[in-house]
Amino acid sequence: PMPHAILISHDHFDHLDYGTIKIIKEKVGRFIMPLGVGAHLLRWGVPPEKITELDWWDETKLGTITINATPSQHFSGRSIGSIKKTLWASWVIQSPTAKVFFSGDTGYFSGFKTIGEKFGPFDLTLLDSGQYNKNWEIVHMFPEQSVVAHSELRGKVFMPIHWSAFTLALHGWSEPAERAVAAAQKNAIDMVTPMIGERFNIVTERPKKLW
Repeated sequence: PMPHAILISHDHFDHLDYGTIKIIKEKVGRFIMPLGVGAHLLRWGVPPEKITELDWWDETKLGTITINATPSQHFSGRSIGSIKKTLWASWVIQSPTAKVFFSGDTGYFSGFKTIGEKFGPFDLTLLDSGQYNKNWEIVHMFPEQSVVAHSELRGKVFMPIHWSAFTLALHGWSEPAERAVAAAQKNAIDMVTPMIGERFNIVTERPKKLW
């Protein structure tokens, strides 16, 4: 199917893949991304009219959906010489019936509370909860921090992300989800862990299986 739009959080290789963009660029209506990231897509043959770049707190419309770029605590770059030359972001996605927060890659920071106060409550929060390590805690959250961030965002349902694909840290493959489940249950937070590729309705059809 043809996606109306694809959101890109930053230009690290595990979030912006050259081969993938080349394959899907004809099928995507718009690519929405932080400042500076569009240069990569232009080099890869994506027409400029399909590219929308936003600074933090900027917004764009996609039919009846409003998409806001919001801060995150991470970094960018695809080589040593390009570190922090482009922006990274989290995203607020609002339709007439639901509101979603997507963290992208981020460490825990005070911005969650600010975003929650400005845009919350959220029907669903998608929060970085994997590939963590004490040596880089500033740029990736531990699952317990993700649960705190969910509360500060005034979220209703929490979904841990960034844990079931690439292996970038030393923790076990399922450890992030297991720790997230334990922290969510301890704090009486409603949580979902859909299977990879599983579709569900944000408001009415939440997957209950903790696979």
